[in-house]
Amino acid sequence: MARSLTRGQAAHLSGLGIETVRFYEKQGLIDEPPRSEAGYRKYSEQDVLRLRFIRRAKELGFRLKEIADLLELRDHPKAGMAEVRARAEAKIASIDEKIADLTKMRATIAMLAAACSGEGATTECPIIEALNAPNGGMT
Repeated sequence: MARSLTRGQAAHLSGLGIETVRFYEKQGLIDEPPRSEAGYRKYSEQDVLRLRFIRRAKELGFRLKEIADLLELRDHPKAGMAEVRARAEAKIASIDEKIADLTKMRATIAMLAAACSGEGATTECPIIEALNAPNGGMT
């Protein structure tokens, strides 16, 4: 018989916090486990593997809905790898878009910082002036 684990043990083994495990249950990413006669939840090794999968996907930037989709594919082995790859490629495109946005933001802030001498009153600060401007000083 497989050993049963408490929520705390499952959380520890999966590298998550207890509240995170509870949250993932509420979100439907893991099934609510059966309970012991004393009313304690009994998690399985499979639950721990699922929680690790969720944690790793989250670390890679997948949103909960995307993780739910990946879990659905994982749980149905007849699903094609093409579907999993398509989801990964969509995430890459999303990350590339965020990188481009962050690069623009960085360039704008660097330009504003370079324009500021760092001396004098804030009323003369080009950073403050740009942020006060109707378009944020960014065109």
